[in-house]
Amino acid sequence: MVNVQPPPAYQRISGVDWRHIFVVGDLHGCYPLLMAALEQAGFDTGCDLLVSVGDVIDRGPQSLACLDLLQQPWCRAVRGNHEQMALDALNDASRIALWRANGGDWFFRLEEQQQELARHGLLQAAQWPYVIDIETTTQRTVVAHADYPADGYQFDQPLAWAQVLWNRQRLRQAMAGVGKPIVGADAFLFGHTPLRTLLTFGNIHYIDTGAVFGGELTLYCVQRDGKACGGK
Repeated sequence: MVNVQPPPAYQRISGVDWRHIFVVGDLHGCYPLLMAALEQAGFDTGCDLLVSVGDVIDRGPQSLACLDLLQQPWCRAVRGNHEQMALDALNDASRIALWRANGGDWFFRLEEQQQELARHGLLQAAQWPYVIDIETTTQRTVVAHADYPADGYQFDQPLAWAQVLWNRQRLRQAMAGVGKPIVGADAFLFGHTPLRTLLTFGNIHYIDTGAVFGGELTLYCVQRDGKACGGK
């Protein structure tokens, strides 16, 4: 059983502490793709920050390496539904089948020592917030896994946390042409739903481009050289 304190719901990040800030789409164990993307972006672990939209684990070949990466001081992450499934399974054996059916088999194939490392990584993941608020000199960017289920953003606002992890209704509405922006921040970045390309609807950006299914891994630039860069 993984016994942890409830995570903080929100976390703030100030752009003044970093040179570049990138947000990466769902990793799902695609460690080599991430390393290649960071190298191409000129990422410097000494002064740059990587933020993950969650779903770091499952399905891909190197979930343990990705978990370890997210323990580095230059990485942050919000909790994804796959981290939640893993934590649920480690706390309740009746949930194991659901996790394994959704890509969790990697954990059970590990040797004992590696499995302990994975448990430690998941213990750390249990403390990832649901929402990360990134404030640069000119913009506020909000990162969550699947959705920010409200019409307006407010730091520390209580939410239906299961919808933050699982909800696709806003994306469906946007793709049907009836979506609307979320007020209270300049940009919202979500993952969760694998898409062929990054999709933008108003101030909402969906950046899971299906890396684990053969698509590209998206790095969304929030800040470059201390200035907001709006994805580019």
